[in-house]
Amino acid sequence: MDATFVIVGGGIAGISCAESIAFLEPSETIILITASPLIKAVTNIVPLGKLITQFDVEEHSMKSLIDMYPSIKVVHDTVTQVNKDSKSISTESGKTITYKKLCICTGARSKLICENNSRVMGIRDTESAEALVNKLKDAKRVAVIGNGGIATEVVHEIRGVEVMWIIKDKHISATFVDPGAAEFFQDRLLKKEPLEKKEPMKRMKYTITSGRSDKGGPALGPDWHDQLKLAGSNVLPTSVKIEYESEVIKILNASEVPNNNEEWPMYLELNNGKIIGCDIIVSATGVIPNSNIVGLETLNKGNDDGFTVDWKLETSEKDIYAAGDVCSANWEIAQHWFQMRLWTQAHQMGRYAAKSMVHSFKNEEFMQDFCFELFTHVTKFFGYKVVLLGLYNGQKLNNDYEILLRVTKGHEYVKIILQNGKMQGAVLIGETDLEEMCENLILDQLDLSSYGEDLLNPEIDIEDYFD
Repeated sequence: MDATFVIVGGGIAGISCAESIAFLEPSETIILITASPLIKAVTNIVPLGKLITQFDVEEHSMKSLIDMYPSIKVVHDTVTQVNKDSKSISTESGKTITYKKLCICTGARSKLICENNSRVMGIRDTESAEALVNKLKDAKRVAVIGNGGIATEVVHEIRGVEVMWIIKDKHISATFVDPGAAEFFQDRLLKKEPLEKKEPMKRMKYTITSGRSDKGGPALGPDWHDQLKLAGSNVLPTSVKIEYESEVIKILNASEVPNNNEEWPMYLELNNGKIIGCDIIVSATGVIPNSNIVGLETLNKGNDDGFTVDWKLETSEKDIYAAGDVCSANWEIAQHWFQMRLWTQAHQMGRYAAKSMVHSFKNEEFMQDFCFELFTHVTKFFGYKVVLLGLYNGQKLNNDYEILLRVTKGHEYVKIILQNGKMQGAVLIGETDLEEMCENLILDQLDLSSYGEDLLNPEIDIEDYFD
């Protein structure tokens, strides 16, 4: 088999890349190699600003992708080796596929605190999320380790099970928000308030077409928990206890715990001296890029083990590109952008890698995509819409910045980062309708000194000036 463009990986970056190549260069052949039966279809990309986007997403079979883009051929297989010299790929089933341009979109895997333990789970794809659902049915207490997006969503969504949330920071959700926003969230977390009726889902969804995969599926997108009921059999209200500034030293069994008055399948020893028993551990402490591919050992990698890529998303090997969680940005980064392994950036990188590969194939000059000028991420925590823009937590600013805050308890939390009178970042929680204004002000770098605190005065319709 041979193709002009070959993409390895069926996650968000891989599908975005394949679809974009098919749109840009429909006459050339494309092969998508995926080990997973999971597929998704992104439709109706609606811009909320220059760079902020919202998706309508429907679940489809892989056949619908092929029907929509006849130039795409899907190979359900696992890559065993890449030969850079012959520009060929070997698969587990014995196929050999040659390429002119190759994009690696193999994503990342969960970083587990303990390998080969059936009670220690990483939540990275739909199948691992479903496995957690099944284990929760018999659980009374779950320990969640980590303080990022997956950990935050798991803690919020679990019902009928006691939750011990172990974090190394001084406040919850520290990967994304500051202590003020964490306090804003905490009322809903600790009270476990019922949420309003859920709106129709408008973003990434995943479905299993047939069979199961032991290779690991594509990473979860937003709203991953909406079709999964993370509930135990206990009808009592869920309680959440947070262990701040704590880390797990080791996992113990019952015989290793002195003066044990409770019987739990496993125990965690924390660095604060506490020993906590539980039925299940959800390990959500980060991810490791899936970059250990035979034949690509000589490609340059970053400290995070991702393939380093230049501004074209090309690796150190000509004609081999990488996008999404498996890559590590290694170009001169724009002031208001930085890399985070999020579904948003996987989608952006997949589309941009396609543009880069097509232009390179046609020997055409092109410029880097504008999406790398500003960090943007739209998600949902504790039932609230969350929009993160630019240097939203003062990243890169060396504590030399001012903060403007507007907080309405239970409704909205608005934080603006200013340096020398210019907006550098924003955290928008709730239905603030300030996304486009903040995006424009960060990109344009207008001096806002004359507005002072009126910038967030709810009595002044300030967005009329800047939209």
